[in-house]
Amino acid sequence: NICPRECGADREKGKGYCGVGQDFTLARAAKHMWEEPCISGANGSGTVFFSGCAMKCVFCQNYKISTENFGKVLSAKELADCYKKLEEQGVHNINLVSGTHFVNAIIESLDIYKPSVPVVYNCGGYESQTAIKALQGYVDIYLPDFKYATQEIAKKYSNAPDYPNVALKALEEMLQQQPKNIYDENGIMQKGVIVRHLVLPANTKNSIAVLDLLEKDFGNDITISLMAQYTPCGIAEQYPEINRKITKREYNKVLSYLQELGFDGFAQQLTSATKDYIPNFDLQGL
Repeated sequence: NICPRECGADREKGKGYCGVGQDFTLARAAKHMWEEPCISGANGSGTVFFSGCAMKCVFCQNYKISTENFGKVLSAKELADCYKKLEEQGVHNINLVSGTHFVNAIIESLDIYKPSVPVVYNCGGYESQTAIKALQGYVDIYLPDFKYATQEIAKKYSNAPDYPNVALKALEEMLQQQPKNIYDENGIMQKGVIVRHLVLPANTKNSIAVLDLLEKDFGNDITISLMAQYTPCGIAEQYPEINRKITKREYNKVLSYLQELGFDGFAQQLTSATKDYIPNFDLQGL
């Protein structure tokens, strides 16, 4: 029940909705250069990719690990050692990717070793407030998605009709913990929150509604990262309307509205819509 699915699975004996048991399952722990500039910087972000996922988006670019659950089982001590190895490579932060269903174990690993660089919690936004509250004092930077504004779209692509309400409450808690973005002298984020939104093809109305929802609840002083990187992955071919990349017109429509609302942040180039930037999940660093 650590994630909003509250599937009630006994993960010591079996698997939850997330597709994995209680043991850490990871697919990669390596330097990553393609996050936001203030996250990757010149030295890269030390990304740790967890296997399994509480969302199971039909278009997930990490489908191999999120839904097919490819990965390697590690202990909390071994995960803590991964943090140390990444730090030795000079990364700007330790970036925990899709760890929603492993929050308790993540806390255990951070109790064993707290990195000297910021800890980033990189997630799909579908988080329980209980889990985010438990991470207080452990996480320096929250990097959540905000995918959907309506129950219908959230159900269609992620089987999570409660996503908008859940994500708003989770984001509220994140912003309470880290209300101000703090950067070092080189522009590398040390604390704060960046909200990501991925523009989906044929869904600009959803994107505009997401921006309206965020502006209504939090004002326009939160940092938004607008993402143009969508490329059909997972089982997107079963959904014809999203079985293509977004168009320049679609992206510019959302970007213009973002600017009209006065949000600050980041905007990807359309050239980011390629599978070349998807990490190779080969157990590197584990």
